[in-house]
Amino acid sequence: MSSSTALAVPPRRRGGGSLYFTAGILISAVFVLPLAWEILRSFQPASAIISPPSLKSFSHLGLGNYRQLLTGQDDILRNVVNSLIVAFATSLLTSIVATLAGYGFGRFRFRGSGIAFAVVLVGFMVPFQAVLTPLFLEMHYLHLLNSLIGLALFYTAFNLPFGIYVMRNTFLQVPGELVDAAKVDGASTMSTLTRVLRAIVMPGIATTFLYAFLFAWTEFLGALTFVTSGTTYTLPVALSNVETNTYGAVNYGYLVAGAVIAMIPCILVYVALQRYYVRGLVSGAVKG
Repeated sequence: MSSSTALAVPPRRRGGGSLYFTAGILISAVFVLPLAWEILRSFQPASAIISPPSLKSFSHLGLGNYRQLLTGQDDILRNVVNSLIVAFATSLLTSIVATLAGYGFGRFRFRGSGIAFAVVLVGFMVPFQAVLTPLFLEMHYLHLLNSLIGLALFYTAFNLPFGIYVMRNTFLQVPGELVDAAKVDGASTMSTLTRVLRAIVMPGIATTFLYAFLFAWTEFLGALTFVTSGTTYTLPVALSNVETNTYGAVNYGYLVAGAVIAMIPCILVYVALQRYYVRGLVSGAVKG
């Protein structure tokens, strides 16, 4: 009886593993195949992209779209650098300010803290498109128009409500015993944050950083409004100008190749930060 049961367990486990592996492949294909299709199409000329796909059209693959984007009259590489500067500046500022604010809202109790946090959350309800005109006037008054730093500050202001919300909830999940032990050992407030809690709250910081980076990297309307010089255009604005011809016709070859170029930094940043998503708060405390 026991021997037959022992012999029956391994096939069941192998069957469960195969089912899990197959389901993982199918789910991954849902996300990977569209990206692979877009990358493959980016090597085709614009005339082939707008035509129905056929095996014959894939026999004429080349780097023409990328060559025209990177070596044409519009310096796309300069615009990529501009977008990287704005995106990383936005992500760093948002992560630092949101972490400090979340630390205050999550670990300290002071009069009016609930009202102050509610005021911060109001930013969720006001899209910047609704206040674009007063924002333009304010940026003009502060001499921040046509400035990458000004654009990064603008993005930071509208990413902070989400970042503060995430970091406050992250700090609320930190065991109070860790903070009390740090106080007993004589650690200051900043030492407790940087040495004791840093590893525990890193998943929240990574989430805030990634969200701010993706927002700043892909945002179009604000960059189009507050940046007026071609030398300081970000990548979405520059690609919009390159893809559209004089009479409004869209060059789909440039469009697809530009989309592939634009998604590379997003993938790299996500791959660099994705390991923090699998780290739990308890394991972070043990490792820290």
